[in-house]
Amino acid sequence: MAQSERAGPEGEGGNSLVFRAGSMLCALRLDEVIETMRPLATRALAGAPAFVRGVCIMRGVPAPVVDVARLLGGEEAEVARFVAVRAEHGPVAFATGEVLGIRVTAAGGTHPGLLTGASSRLVAGVGTLDAEPLLLLQGMRVVPDHVWQAAAGQAEAVAP
Repeated sequence: MAQSERAGPEGEGGNSLVFRAGSMLCALRLDEVIETMRPLATRALAGAPAFVRGVCIMRGVPAPVVDVARLLGGEEAEVARFVAVRAEHGPVAFATGEVLGIRVTAAGGTHPGLLTGASSRLVAGVGTLDAEPLLLLQGMRVVPDHVWQAAAGQAEAVAP
């Protein structure tokens, strides 16, 4: 994904929020991003996958917190920011490293067999920014349904 003009109408590129996730450089299309913020207090969820840090309350709504570095590379990384992302069942907080800004990106293809499991649902394309690999992410179905149910249950337990 070199810096280029919008590639097409089907999510093939455009303005993206670029950030670090451990040693990786990642981008999310701006139409999926709600906002960025400091990390919020997070409560662990029993039975959640290792890449789900837990649940936080984001603007009054329970939101699963996905550790992007752990999901993509299995690595522990410092969390500097949360990126609130639109998802199928509600907002998701992506725990990320430094946010580098907004860049114009164009989607590249993924390499068959390169990604498996949850990371294959998250990565829409692989390309480059300058001389560094860049993963174009999509937030649509990263969080399994049972995690959404647990997050909703925890929110009900906390509600007055």
